[in-house]
Amino acid sequence: MLASAGVSRAVLPGEELFRRGEAAQSMFLIDTGEVRLSFDEGLADKLLGPGQYFGELAVFIGRHQRFARAVAETPGVLYEITQDAFQALLEREPAQVARFMQRSFAYLVAGEHQLVQSLRRRNEDLLQTLDTLRQTRSELTVAQQLVRSDDLTGLANRRGLYRYLDELGRQPLGGLRLALLLVDVDHFKGINDRSGHLAGDAALRAVAEEVRRMAGPLELPCRLGGDEFALVLRVADEGELANRALGLLAAVRSLRLPSLREHRLSVSIGGAFCGDPGGWAAWYSEADRALYAAKRQGGDAWRLDE
Repeated sequence: MLASAGVSRAVLPGEELFRRGEAAQSMFLIDTGEVRLSFDEGLADKLLGPGQYFGELAVFIGRHQRFARAVAETPGVLYEITQDAFQALLEREPAQVARFMQRSFAYLVAGEHQLVQSLRRRNEDLLQTLDTLRQTRSELTVAQQLVRSDDLTGLANRRGLYRYLDELGRQPLGGLRLALLLVDVDHFKGINDRSGHLAGDAALRAVAEEVRRMAGPLELPCRLGGDEFALVLRVADEGELANRALGLLAAVRSLRLPSLREHRLSVSIGGAFCGDPGGWAAWYSEADRALYAAKRQGGDAWRLDE
């Protein structure tokens, strides 16, 4: 029936019958040979052979955009049926055309169902991929945090400090001054010798917690190594820097650790303002000079580099 309404057309391998997105004007019936339909939406190609047809929506609903690309797989002969020819066939053979359309619609519905299932699977795959990416990003964030953190105290380590210093240029000070406090636990070797290394670790964690409490939201508490800590601060003037240092001295002085028994903790603090020129090495040297000046006075004190 369809062949009687169509125009015979010979095709060669690789010949394109229509492209995806192209305006549809006719359907095709395969007499001999094979035609491949490619959907380019993650759907598998379809290979059609003799007696099968494709592109029937063009004669059912008129001009529309093709959903697939059709290419001849082998040499063959096709019948091309235009919409006008199909309408004439419908008037001549309404009962047979109705059965053909019923069969075609069932085929289209099945294809639509297959497409929905495929899209649902793709959506599930995408959601799973997104979850995997989120988990990977979270693991990377944790790993980066661990690399930049001190294992014992949880404060930033030197790597974290250098990262912070690299980002300083993108954080305006808003009229404040950048300052550095170096903090050193007094007589720390004696703590390890008398009470053991576990007690020494407990002392470091306790001091680290007070250093952390002294830091504001945009400031950095850091353990440089051993019993040496650093605080990068944003202060208005020397008076505020002195108050922060004295507050830390008092907080450490008031600590009572059972593992140290009668031993009282204290720290020495050296401070310096961080000018634009010089960078970290210059700031550290200035604060370190002040720190040793406080140490020479017996500790439990703070000094500002002049």
